[in-house]
Amino acid sequence: MINRELIRLKVVQLVYTNFKNPGKSLEQAVDELSFSLNKAYDLYHYLLLIIPEITDLAREYYESSYTRMQSLGEGNLPNPRFINNRLAAQLSENIELNKFADNKKNHKWTEAEAEIQSLYKIITSSETYKEYMESEEDSYEADKNLWRKIYKKYICDNESLENAVEEWSIYWNDDKFIVDTFVLKTLNRFKEENGANQPLLEAYNNEEDWKFAKGLFEKALLNRSEYEDLISRNTHNWTLDRLPIMDVVIMVTALAEIINFPEIKLSVSFNEYINIAKAYSDPKNSSYINGLLDNVVRKLIQDNKLIK
Repeated sequence: MINRELIRLKVVQLVYTNFKNPGKSLEQAVDELSFSLNKAYDLYHYLLLIIPEITDLAREYYESSYTRMQSLGEGNLPNPRFINNRLAAQLSENIELNKFADNKKNHKWTEAEAEIQSLYKIITSSETYKEYMESEEDSYEADKNLWRKIYKKYICDNESLENAVEEWSIYWNDDKFIVDTFVLKTLNRFKEENGANQPLLEAYNNEEDWKFAKGLFEKALLNRSEYEDLISRNTHNWTLDRLPIMDVVIMVTALAEIINFPEIKLSVSFNEYINIAKAYSDPKNSSYINGLLDNVVRKLIQDNKLIK
């Protein structure tokens, strides 16, 4: 689950923290990186748990409404389709997700009742929900498609939800927009025949991803002075201390990757760090960062100090 995009983001965040507040040993800093990445994996599970939590709330409302309407002798009883959604039921029974929830008993969505209530109201007031409840198609795929649509429309880019998870952990600051993509990928992979044994995404795609994370972080911290010197030579009459520290961090981390990971294409590295610059720096600065990095890399190639 933890891919290179998330790794780069986490490394930039923690390099920035170490630049602003030096004092930790390299070993302590690497431990914090590992912990931060593992917390992102926790967030992945919490976001998946939103679906059964909303379904449980919907079931409470359904049962209350059903009992009231039955006692009044009303003919049109409430429609149980949403609470019987097969994808939601499969997630509720998922062995891996339940194991995670059991180990995190003090940190469930049931403690964030306001956010779940708000989401429930948004969902059940939507056209997406209305169309699903009125549709004649009754299949697992229809149930899965509903939750994919709901997640994209109402859970992704949800500021209230982002604020809630960030209050739970400082390590979840700005993680949600990436982790959301992993949740959607997981929902796409769900198959009815897998039942409760449907596998979730693993923490790391492979062992190389952790090696990349650790290596990138260490090189950025250990070679800071060298990379800052390379940047300084290309600032055109500007001193480095006039640049925002986040801009410097992004460029130092980018150079750590470009110089030490020759197997990664230049275009990939440039695109990734320019995207981070757009998110973390002044939007106008991304083109400046791109130009500075380009000048540094061209000079390194020209001096035969970099082979790509």
